[in-house]
This record gives sequence, structure tokens and C-alpha cells, in this order.
Amino acid sequence: MRGLERPWRNADDSRMSNPPSSNAAFAKRDLKHLWHPCTQMHDHESVPMVPIVRGEGAWLIDADGRRYLDGISSWWTNLFGHANARIAAALTEQARTLEHVIFAGFTHAPAIELAEELVRITPPGLDRVFYADNGSAAIEVALKMSFHYWLNQGHGEKTRFIALSGSYHGETLGALSVSDVALYRKTYAPLLLTPFLAPSPDAYEGEPGESPEQTASRRLGEMRVLLERHAHETCAVIVEPLVQCAGGMRMYHASYLTGLRALCDEFAVHFIADEIAVGFGRTGSLFACEQADVTPDFMCLSKGLTGGFLPLSAVLTTTSIYEAFYAEYSAGKAFLHSHSYTGNPLACRVALETLAIFRDEPVLERNRQLAAHLARRLEPLREHSHVAEVRQTGMIAAIELVADKASRRPFPTEERRGLRVYLHGLQHGVLLRPLGNVVYFMPPYVVTEAEIDLLVDTAIAGIQRAVTG
Repeated sequence: MRGLERPWRNADDSRMSNPPSSNAAFAKRDLKHLWHPCTQMHDHESVPMVPIVRGEGAWLIDADGRRYLDGISSWWTNLFGHANARIAAALTEQARTLEHVIFAGFTHAPAIELAEELVRITPPGLDRVFYADNGSAAIEVALKMSFHYWLNQGHGEKTRFIALSGSYHGETLGALSVSDVALYRKTYAPLLLTPFLAPSPDAYEGEPGESPEQTASRRLGEMRVLLERHAHETCAVIVEPLVQCAGGMRMYHASYLTGLRALCDEFAVHFIADEIAVGFGRTGSLFACEQADVTPDFMCLSKGLTGGFLPLSAVLTTTSIYEAFYAEYSAGKAFLHSHSYTGNPLACRVALETLAIFRDEPVLERNRQLAAHLARRLEPLREHSHVAEVRQTGMIAAIELVADKASRRPFPTEERRGLRVYLHGLQHGVLLRPLGNVVYFMPPYVVTEAEIDLLVDTAIAGIQRAVTG
């Protein structure tokens, strides 16, 4: 027993009973033990660690009492504000009833009701729901399920996937395998599957004088060529509908999705829609696929699904795909994929409350008004000498910073111009976290027009600071 007691006896109990009361004290303790995601920890020798002690609506408050307007929804998860009272009450109620139960052979009301609601609101034909823990896990489920479907159908030769250039689908090995952002993929390339890459329909990369729809059409032609060569060995095509988020908020025309659905049908490959970041109203419709009037074979959801409260993801698929796994156990066709917290009741309950807000309030209508205001405020930046493009899809907007406007020559990566925007934002009470040299906005839906003004004004000043010197 002494060995078990030792860690507690040696612990500094004062740290438990008297938590740090300042940013400096929090940061000191954090940097002693923690390793943060997507971070070169050496940066924190000069870049401040920001300890957040509470949230209120679109705002975050640090230990020193400074307030920060959350312009990126805390990695695109928050929809209806931090510490939303309605969602918090639902979580509290559920915690008093059932916190978790194994989801193999057992079930519970929040998981059932959430599945019913997801089937109701997603594109028609998505009638089966498989839960996972986060966005990357959802991608893993979809990839494995697609491959396993074809295997169960007697097509074991289908082992490859097609992804778009510039795509990003997550950090686990399968999700990273179908991603094409070198910053994340390059180091782990020897461990990854090798997808076929189709050119992205990204409108920014269109030919001179070409409309976004024409770019989409041309890229569909190139996708057709790829499928003609490789459909026999391809399980699925995976795309982020309308906006390639982590790849720089690159945006494309909805007609690409319409054409892709037709091509997948023609060549007998699955269509996986990664709506993890773009779902739940971000693009102006509840789901991005709605704007093309298409139903994918798999739709991956996470992030906003719980309003930013808890980790949860869901993969929706069709009855025909489900039935390919439905057989006697001895047939060996079961989908034996699991997570310890699959279908967690707490997460399912807050997801239900998040979806209830969409049902009870005019969320999308209000978002359209906010998006229009954001567009008006960003319009002057189109003339900035170091801005190559201002682009927007619904509540997602992005500003492409370049060294030379005429040639669109980018700033060298090592200059880290985006970091200057980030630091300027922190100094002025705004959380902006550029993707390289792309400054973007993806605020919670509770943001006001005045707060959008603050976001834009701070970004403009930060951009000016970043591009000079």
C-alpha cells in the first residue's frame, strides 16, 4: 500500500486546493508537464501561453481577466457560445442519470434519439448511424467501412482511395493517409497509405478568366480520367464539401459535388463527405452537401455536433451498405470497430440539445445576416496590396496574404507572417489563428455585428503589421 500512497503523499497538495491565480502562474505549471497539439513547444519561449478560466458567449476570459473574442470557434467546434446555459443544463441533467455504458449489446435513450434526429436532418438515404469519438476517428470508420463493404461484396481488389489535392481529414494514420497537407503528412509518409490525388476544384487555383463553376467542371473531367484508370481498385473518393478547411480555407463551386456524385455512381465507388468542419450551418445550409442536392454514401460529422461541449462524431451511411455487413456471425462480415466511449450518453445528450437549438431558433437565417455583414466589412481588403483573394462561404471567410498581389507570389513560409497576425490579435483581445498566411474567420453563431466589426478591424490592423517589415 505504501507504493500506492507515495504519489499522493509526495504531491504538492497546495496546487490542488489553491489553483494558480494569474496567467504567469498557470503558464509556468502548464509548461512544466504539458505537450500541446499542433505546436512547436519551443515557440512558448516567446509566444505567450494563454490560460483560459471561463467562457461567456463568443468570449474567452483568461486568469488575469483579459477577454478574447473567439474568432475561430475554438478550432471550429463552438456554435452557440461558450458555457451556453441551455446545453450546460442538458449536460448536468444527463450526468445525474447516466454518464456512460458499454455500447456493445447495450443502448440508451440519448444515443437512440440522436440517431433518429441525425437521420431526419441529413440528406435523404442516410439511415444508419455509427458513433465514434472525434473527427479523425469518424474518417477511420468511413474508410474501413468502405473497404470492408467491397470486401464483403467479393471485391477485395478495391483497396485504394482518391482524395483531393490540398485536402485534410485528420491526424490518425488512416485519416492522414487521405490528406494532402505536407505540413502534417510529410513526416509520417512512410507509415501511410498512398491515395490517388485528384486536382482540387479550388477556385483560387482556377485558370485566368475562369469562373468557379468552370474550374469545377474542368476538375471533374480530370477526376473522370482518374476513375477510368483506377475505379477497379478504388473503394471511395473522399472530399470536404465546399471548403477545404485546414488546407487554407480553399473554396469551390457546389456543382463539383453534383458531378462527383454522378461519377461515383457511374464508376461504382463510394462518395465520402467529410462534413466534420463544414457541417451544422457553417456554409450557409445545415450541411454543405445540401447545396448540391446530393447524398453521399458516407457522411462524417463531428466538431459542431455537440456545440463545442464534448468529443463526439458520427458516420452516417445507407441501408444498402449496412446490409452488406448483416449476416450470421460465422460469415465473418461484422464491422468489428469500437471505441471505449462509443455512444457516450453525455455527448449524445448535449448533441441533442445543440440540434434542438437549430430546431427552435432561426439559426441559419441569423447566420445569413451575419455572413452578409462580414462580407461587407471584408470588401475593402480586396484592394489591399498584399491580399490576393478574399473568399467566403457562409460563416467561413478567408483572406489570402501574398508577397506580391499581381503574381500571387506567397510570403516565404519561414517568415511566419500569420503568426504576427495571431500575436496582434491577442494583444487586442481577439483570437485569430491563421493557417500559414491565410487569415480566416469562423466565429460562433452568437457573435454580434459589433463583434464582427472588432474581428475585422483587428485583423486588418494585424495584417498591416504582418506584411510590413
